[in-house]
Amino acid sequence: MPCSPAEVGSLFLFEKLAPEQLGRLCAEGRVELFEPGPVYTEGDPATCFYVMIEGTVVLSRRVGGDDVEVSRTSQRGVYSGAMQAYLGDRVPQVYNNSMRVTEPTRFFVLPAESFAAVMQEWFPMGTHLLEGLFFGSKNTQRAIGQRERLLALGSLSAGLTHELNNPAAAAVRATATLRERVAKMRQKLGVIASGAYDPEALTRLIEIQERTAELVAKAPVLSPLEASDREDALADWLDDHGIQEGWRIAPVFVQAGLDVDWLEQVAAAVEENILPSAVGWLNYTVETELLMDEIADSTNRISHLVDAAKQYSQLDRAPYRVVDVHELLDSTLLMLSGKIGQRIGVVKDYDRTLPEVPAYPAELNQVWTNLVDNAVFAINSSGGEGTLTVRTAREDDRLLVEFRDTGPGIPTEIRSRIFDPFFTTKPVGEGTGLGLDISWRIVVNKHHGSLQVESAPGDTRFQVLLPLTAPEPDDQDPLSEPAEEPV
Repeated sequence: MPCSPAEVGSLFLFEKLAPEQLGRLCAEGRVELFEPGPVYTEGDPATCFYVMIEGTVVLSRRVGGDDVEVSRTSQRGVYSGAMQAYLGDRVPQVYNNSMRVTEPTRFFVLPAESFAAVMQEWFPMGTHLLEGLFFGSKNTQRAIGQRERLLALGSLSAGLTHELNNPAAAAVRATATLRERVAKMRQKLGVIASGAYDPEALTRLIEIQERTAELVAKAPVLSPLEASDREDALADWLDDHGIQEGWRIAPVFVQAGLDVDWLEQVAAAVEENILPSAVGWLNYTVETELLMDEIADSTNRISHLVDAAKQYSQLDRAPYRVVDVHELLDSTLLMLSGKIGQRIGVVKDYDRTLPEVPAYPAELNQVWTNLVDNAVFAINSSGGEGTLTVRTAREDDRLLVEFRDTGPGIPTEIRSRIFDPFFTTKPVGEGTGLGLDISWRIVVNKHHGSLQVESAPGDTRFQVLLPLTAPEPDDQDPLSEPAEEPV
C-alpha cells in the first residue's frame, strides 16, 4: 500500500521527525494491510519493526503448550516486533512474543536493518543510553541473581550446620558416656567373677544379659503415666532387695522395656549376696545398649542430612532427568528446617500417586527454596507463628505444587508486581527482589509450566504447575531470557 509521510508523521512515535526523515522512513519501509490472523510468531527471526496505523492487535507469549494473551489494543501508534534491532548481533534478534490481528489492520513496517540504522544515525546518544540500560540491567540482574543464589546457599549452609551439629554433639556425648559405662561394667564383671559362682549360675546370668539386650531393642513406647507406674514398681522391688539407688536405676530399666518379672528372673539366677552386683552389671548392659542406640540414631540422622544435601544440590545427578517432586520437596524442607524454626508448623499434603516428571531438579529446588523462604518471611512478619502447607496434586495434564502460608497476605495493589525483577517488600539488605523473578523464569521459561499466586489475609498460595510430559531440554540460563516486549 502507498506510504504517506504525513500519515507516518501523525503516529506519536514519529511526530517529532523532520520531513526528510519521514521521507526516508517511507522510502525504506512500507505500509501493509494484514487480514485477521497471525503477523509473526514468537521465536522466529525478528526481521521487522511494526507500528499500527489502524486496527486491533493481540500479543501473546507461549507458556507451556499454551499461548497466553498479554496485550490487546486498538490504540493507534502502538508498536512491536524488532524493538531491539539497534543492539545488532550482540543479542539474538528473535520475536519475543507472537502478534496477530483480529480485524483488517494496517501497519507501517520497517525492516530491522533500517530501524537499527536510523536509530544509530538519528539518535546516537539515545541509542547508547538504551544499550547501556539494556546491558546494565542484564548484568545487574545476573549479578544479583548470583547473589540471590549465594545468599540462599549461605542460609542453607547455616541451617545444615545447625542440623548436623545436634546429632554430632549427641553422638560425641553418648560415646564419652559409653566409654565410662563399659569401664564400670568391666569392674562389675570382675566382682561377679571373684564370687563363688558355679558355671551353671554364671551361664544363666549371661543368658539373662543376652535376653536383656534383645528386650532393649524391642522396648515398647509407654505413656508418661504407664512409665511412672512401672518406675515406681521397679524402684520398690529394688529397695526391698537391698539394692541402693533404685530410684536412679528404675527409669533406665523402664526405658529399656524391663519390668518386675525380669528382675525376678535375675534374682532366681544368682545368690542373694551377689544380686546387687548382678543388677548393677545388667544396668550397665542396658545403658550401653541405649547409648549405642543413641549413637546409631545420631549417625543415621547425619547420614540422612548428608543425603538430603546431595539430593538438594543434585551435584552427582544429571541436570535434566525424570524426578519425583516429593523427594525434591522433602530435601528442601529438611535443608530449610533450621530457618523454618519450631513455631511454624509444616504440613505435607502429598498425592503420592503422582508420576515422576521430566525436570531440572536443582533449579526446581531453587524455586522451592524461594517460595518457602517467602512463606516463612510472611509468617514471621505477622507474629512468627503459623502453618506452611505444601500440597501436590494432579490438574489435567499438569502436576501442581502449592505452597500455602497463613501470613498477612499480599496487598492487592502490589500483587501484579511481585514477579517483577528487583521488586521486594523485604527491608533493605534482606531481599534482592529477584527470588520470584528467578522462580518464574525457571518454571515458565525452563520447564514450560506456570507460576501463579492467590492471596487473602491468612491464606496465600503460590502454585507451580509443571507439564507431565517432557518438554524440549533447554540449556539456556533462565536468568538470561529476554524480558517480554510491550506493545
